[in-house]
Amino acid sequence: MSDSHNPHDDMVPATFADEPIANPGLPAHQWRPTDVDPKAEKRAERQVATLFGLSMVCAVLFLVCYFTFSVGGGGGADTIAGLGASNVTLGATLGGALLFIGIGVIQWARKLMADHEIVEFRHTAASPDEDREATLAALNAGLEESGIGRRPLVRNTLLGAIGILGLPAIVMLRDLGPLPGDKLQHTIWRRGMRVVRDVVGTPIKVSDLELGDLVNALPEALFPTEENGYPELDGVEVQQAKVKAAVILNRMEPEEIVSRQTLNWSVNGIVCYSKICTHVGCPISLNERTTHHLLCPCHQSTFDLTDSGKVIFGPAGHALPQLPLTVDDEGYLVAQSDFTEPVGPSFWERDSK
Repeated sequence: MSDSHNPHDDMVPATFADEPIANPGLPAHQWRPTDVDPKAEKRAERQVATLFGLSMVCAVLFLVCYFTFSVGGGGGADTIAGLGASNVTLGATLGGALLFIGIGVIQWARKLMADHEIVEFRHTAASPDEDREATLAALNAGLEESGIGRRPLVRNTLLGAIGILGLPAIVMLRDLGPLPGDKLQHTIWRRGMRVVRDVVGTPIKVSDLELGDLVNALPEALFPTEENGYPELDGVEVQQAKVKAAVILNRMEPEEIVSRQTLNWSVNGIVCYSKICTHVGCPISLNERTTHHLLCPCHQSTFDLTDSGKVIFGPAGHALPQLPLTVDDEGYLVAQSDFTEPVGPSFWERDSK
């Protein structure tokens, strides 16, 4: 070791001279090569920066692999040693990006951050203000000793590695599924489409409903036949259409209807509302016949069927969407149009109240 003044000599471990116990016999501090050799210190700094740089390279390679290798069945997927190339490369590159950051931080702590012993005695009660101020000073000193302020190469490469690591996260979040677009704004209901009973698919006439009746219903398009000419839907398409288009019919005296819109969209006191609660999407079917209130069984949101389905109790944030009704030439209930607002739970793009 040279006789020249070491820049770390000022960071001498606290002695036990003023403490309540004697020094238990701590060994003499051993300086690391990077503490006494400026060349070793610079070399270690370059090593840490290189590890952070490799993390950035792996993050970029993750994006390249994501858009390069195809996935899917039927022999169309790229493979490596019989394994899916996409899974192998994405796992390896993302793992490398995280691994190199971890190794870089460990090397930074082992070789470049301050390395001296600290003795701290525990207190039985809350520390006085002087000790709290000393603690804050110690934290600030720790930031200074970490060297993050005077080692721009390490700091900038670390920030770059962490920043670029966000790109794979964005890609993976986007890969969760297709964006909904305007699909949440529309259902399968169209002008002139008949309202039919759920499960059986039989069309409904005004005379089929008694006062107080609550009927679960669907659009006729979900029950295609040669007579109605609606196209056949398969699998997921049917479920997606059904979950958005499910409705309930309720009949009351026309004079009991409060809202002008509700009255205009009803037929002889028969109103039609979405069956999907605007809170979290539970199916609604609990009807109070005397008050014409519709209750959600999940969280007790309550909607007034006489007044545009507005919320009168519970956590739901929007009124229950109403489907405008009329009758066709044969006297069957049909829709005047699709819903005029989104159905189902409230979501961030919904601006109708």
